[in-house]
Amino acid sequence: MSNTTTANFQTIPTLDYSLTAHPESKAQFISQLRSVIINVGFLYLSNTPVDKALISTLKDDYIPRLFALPQEDKDRIRMVNSPHFLGYSRMGMELTKGEVDWREQFDFGTGCEEEKPLKDGEPEYWNVYGPSQYPTETQLPGFKALFETYLVQVSALAADFLRLVSEAVGLPPDTLDQFYKTENRTMHLSKIVKYPVQGQSKQGVGAHYDGSMLTFLLQASEEHRGLQAQNLRGEWIDVPPKPDTFVVNFGRSLEFVTQGVVRATSHRVLAPPLDSKTPRYSVPFFYSGMDLEVRVDSNALKMPSEILKLRDERGVLPETESINYPEYAHDVAGKVYLLGRAKSHPDVAERHYPDVFKELFPNGMPLHGVAY
Repeated sequence: MSNTTTANFQTIPTLDYSLTAHPESKAQFISQLRSVIINVGFLYLSNTPVDKALISTLKDDYIPRLFALPQEDKDRIRMVNSPHFLGYSRMGMELTKGEVDWREQFDFGTGCEEEKPLKDGEPEYWNVYGPSQYPTETQLPGFKALFETYLVQVSALAADFLRLVSEAVGLPPDTLDQFYKTENRTMHLSKIVKYPVQGQSKQGVGAHYDGSMLTFLLQASEEHRGLQAQNLRGEWIDVPPKPDTFVVNFGRSLEFVTQGVVRATSHRVLAPPLDSKTPRYSVPFFYSGMDLEVRVDSNALKMPSEILKLRDERGVLPETESINYPEYAHDVAGKVYLLGRAKSHPDVAERHYPDVFKELFPNGMPLHGVAY
């Protein structure tokens, strides 16, 4: 793959992570990654170190059983119980671009086992850090241990991949580590999502950009298409499941700090067609756990002139309003995260962050959260 502009991509490229193990092949990988970063914003990543047997058990065993739990068991770990915006969300609780997203989901965070109550004087947004709500061992034996192991492995992969991104845009490998300066009250977010077969709408999730630096998506239903990425002509390009890969895409915060070099690409999920026999499952992991006090400044990084030239040759990326993006210009990352989650889950904000709720929803509780 050459470093030429292909902003109106028609397919999603596959990169082989194992190439990074040796200096000679790593240079090839970095060159491929540079082209994808600038022109596509989406890729399949193969041959990662994440345990394939663990993934198979998660996909084939635990995910179907997780959603098959009795409704009362799922409701006991509803997100509204958690000031950390972690837990279960019923079908149709969020809107994207004014339409209902037909999905049921569980949100889990990384790295925290116990509550850490705020002390006097600590900012309210520090409270987004906290433990996840899991089904009990009686309800789903072994699930928590297995999924936490999965999150540890994907977190390590994402951290290494971010250093490869730094190299691909001509910066020292540790450059982007500055946004993850501390382990204090920072966590990454993952979801396990079910898109049911239903007749109300074709929208699983409407067109949007991610706010995180990186997203690693495990498409857990190989028989279902549905994920699509949008090129600069506005065409929707299928990103079908590909065995033994993650789909990686780049978020608005990474686009922001690289002066628009790294491309955040609009994407959506179509609901399974009515003739489907099974729902679609997916497991997105958002490498979003930036230092809560860091400011994502568009001038933070001095980008090499040759890289900026490639950006300019590609063309201007479309403007869009997206949570977890505009606020970065004037708020620290923790405040941005809190505002974004509160917009998506107003019931959580009303219970746990009443001042934020009143600011965002002066007319009271909306019918749906506004995801994007």
